[in-house]
Amino acid sequence: MNPRQSELGDFLRSRREKLTPKAVGLPIGRRRRTPGLRREEVAELAGIGVDWYIRLEQGRTVSPSATTIDALARALRLGKAEHKHLRALTQNADRRAFAPETVPPAVRRTVERLNLPAYVTGRRWDILAWNAAADEIFAFSRLPEGDRNILLTVLTNRATRKLFGASWEEEARRIVAQFRATHDLWAGDPAFQELLARLRQGCPEFSGWWEAHDIGGVSAGQKSLSHPRKGRLKLEYASFQANDDPALKLIIYSAG
Repeated sequence: MNPRQSELGDFLRSRREKLTPKAVGLPIGRRRRTPGLRREEVAELAGIGVDWYIRLEQGRTVSPSATTIDALARALRLGKAEHKHLRALTQNADRRAFAPETVPPAVRRTVERLNLPAYVTGRRWDILAWNAAADEIFAFSRLPEGDRNILLTVLTNRATRKLFGASWEEEARRIVAQFRATHDLWAGDPAFQELLARLRQGCPEFSGWWEAHDIGGVSAGQKSLSHPRKGRLKLEYASFQANDDPALKLIIYSAG
């Protein structure tokens, strides 16, 4: 089975199981053995064949049209980020194996010269470059090279958990939902499988969050940190794609 098609089926199933008949205007009817809508109900709401929808959930190879994708998104009450993810999963997959990105020298120098905390990540959320201001807060330079990854840092590093304090779980769940949108497009790739194995081993909460298959959109926001030397920090952040390589993402922080 194509891993990407499997993730598509799991995503559809997870959204279907989160809905109730009442939420979509259907009668409750007889008692249900499992939570959520039935497959035939989703198919009816989307105006597609039941057998065809079952093939989607089973991860079998199909090529839904843009109209069908939009109909499924409406039937499953998908949010903007979820709808975008559904479209991405049904597009032709990039079959190349993942390879770590290289930060162009000009981009690296620009980041290093910024006065505001800033760093660059790749598709797997590896931390590829950072400046002194970011290092003062997140201590990236103290991490072993193989641990320089946003997911590993936030979910498995005790110092980072203390840094976020009471907001750690909210932040961890947020980035897991955002990363899920990226992972599903690279499902089955050894580099992503290795990262998932480390997250499951190092963070007891991770597996439950991952199974929920929530999808989060990337947006600007705020973080509240409790730094051991700087004290309480309230920071705003925004992210930008690099023109040199759209896989590279620049994150910049400022005082909130």
